[in-house]
Amino acid sequence: MAAIKPLPAVLQKIAIDELNEIPTRIPDDLKALKLWIEQKPHLKARMDDQFLIQFLRGCKYSMEKAKGKIISFYTLKTNFPHIFGIYDLDNKKLREFTRLGCVAPLPTPLNDNGCRLIMCHCNYNPNEFQIEEIYHPALVMYEILAIDDPYAGICGVITIIDMSKVTMAHIMQANVIFVKAVITYMEKCQTLRIKSICFVNIPSVAHSFFKMFMPLLSEKLRQRIFLFANLEELQQHIPLKYLPEYYGGENGTMEDHIKGLESKFDEYRDFFKGNANYGADETLRHGETSDLDGLFGVGGSFRKLEVD
Repeated sequence: MAAIKPLPAVLQKIAIDELNEIPTRIPDDLKALKLWIEQKPHLKARMDDQFLIQFLRGCKYSMEKAKGKIISFYTLKTNFPHIFGIYDLDNKKLREFTRLGCVAPLPTPLNDNGCRLIMCHCNYNPNEFQIEEIYHPALVMYEILAIDDPYAGICGVITIIDMSKVTMAHIMQANVIFVKAVITYMEKCQTLRIKSICFVNIPSVAHSFFKMFMPLLSEKLRQRIFLFANLEELQQHIPLKYLPEYYGGENGTMEDHIKGLESKFDEYRDFFKGNANYGADETLRHGETSDLDGLFGVGGSFRKLEVD
């Protein structure tokens, strides 16, 4: 029997209808995935059932897509640890940024049994944090959601990015190299279904960001980007009830959101320490290609990055 958390009936039905999950076949599917991992000399991946099943669910049980995503997941983390290799959840700056409330999941999913809603704010001082550092809590959060939150794992996530406090200093930090790396992670490594990304309260200084950002997206992801001038427009996409209390909704306070996320960081402290033991050794990957090959140039170097 697979060591995975049972799903509520409503989510199990969605998993069957939308993700092609066949509950009786889960043990065999996981066994096949583990056997494939064991046969890859360059890959040292987690074998936890709860970790692996999200790759299958995120790829709608296409075994080949799940394999490719696992390779991409570990390749990106290994080659670019300054962005994706987060193992110490007690890191002072990580916790400091988390306590600003710049990113956190909201407690109630959309329509009570739907997507997990993620709230992001650009309310940090760009003179105190580098852009890689501000991304770290978000990266940790999404990895925890993938193994801990059945609503995110089955229904996906909607990310709301409030840009009301964005300044030109924030925009200048969003260089094309970092943005491309994050987009690559979202499209090639992320196991959660990205239902939509909603930008709201967009200032005029952000136009240059979108001019750079949008062309880098795949057409599939581009269609899931929504730009809203204000909260009134956002409410046409997400009912007010499911927005935070500081927006006039019912979905928790910022203090609630911060406490909830920090609690999860504490719970998964040892899990992330253990993640340092996994990765991809490129010297052992003979005769194979990765979905990431060519994206950043030979040997995983960002220096070869080309953008139209």
